Amino acid sequence: MNYELERSDLTNPQKIYDLLLDYANVQTQITEIIIGLTWTLCQAEGIGLCMSPGTATRTLPWSGTLVGQSIAQLAPWVRSWDSYQATVGMAAINAAINSHSALPEQAQPIVAKSANLAVFEYFLSQIRGKQVSIIGRYPGLERYEQEVNFSVIELQPTAKDYPASAAEYLLPESEWVFLTATSIPNKTFPRLAQLAKNAKLVLMGPTVPWLTELAEFGVDYLAGVTVTNPQALRQTVAEGGGVRIFETGVQYRVLKL
Repeated sequence: MNYELERSDLTNPQKIYDLLLDYANVQTQITEIIIGLTWTLCQAEGIGLCMSPGTATRTLPWSGTLVGQSIAQLAPWVRSWDSYQATVGMAAINAAINSHSALPEQAQPIVAKSANLAVFEYFLSQIRGKQVSIIGRYPGLERYEQEVNFSVIELQPTAKDYPASAAEYLLPESEWVFLTATSIPNKTFPRLAQLAKNAKLVLMGPTVPWLTELAEFGVDYLAGVTVTNPQALRQTVAEGGGVRIFETGVQYRVLKL
């Protein structure tokens, strides 16, 4: 891989997009893209995932034109301010990176009672008594309210959540931060990574790209997924699955960088 960013650039979280596009500059042809209710899937040489945008649309002008294009053609969409383009771009990037990365084999697989909360169960003993911030409301997270002092920051907050602007105040005071990798395509990663520089930072979710260089942006742990059943994953995504993918097609793994 022709990755030539200067080390000084790597400390700037905005350079994550240069890093990703360098790895995704491949001519591998895309054979399928599914934009499901919760997840977007890109099939090329391997499978790449990204969380789908939270708002529906009926006007995607490029629908029906993506299959047959190369990853290098669609990956730059990750820089787009159009949420659907950015999602497709990120899924394409992950299809390029995660099918070749050796990191998932080095990571520890997690088996938990609630598969979508496996990451929190894995870190539970380390975060008890700590000040914890979680970016993104994960279904079922309330089960840990009596064990962990955590604050949830959401772009679309519920009554129990803090709005996105609260990150400016909460993250610098946090000892642990769990950051959804969806922050990469929605462009919040650079600022959130800067705010969390004094915390243990866990980048998590099916959107995680398995790259060691993410440590240079302050990421201490990768908590991503490996595909365990490609056909079941594809079907679950196509049928609107959300947390269900953790029961059918993917498994969480954790790696300390």
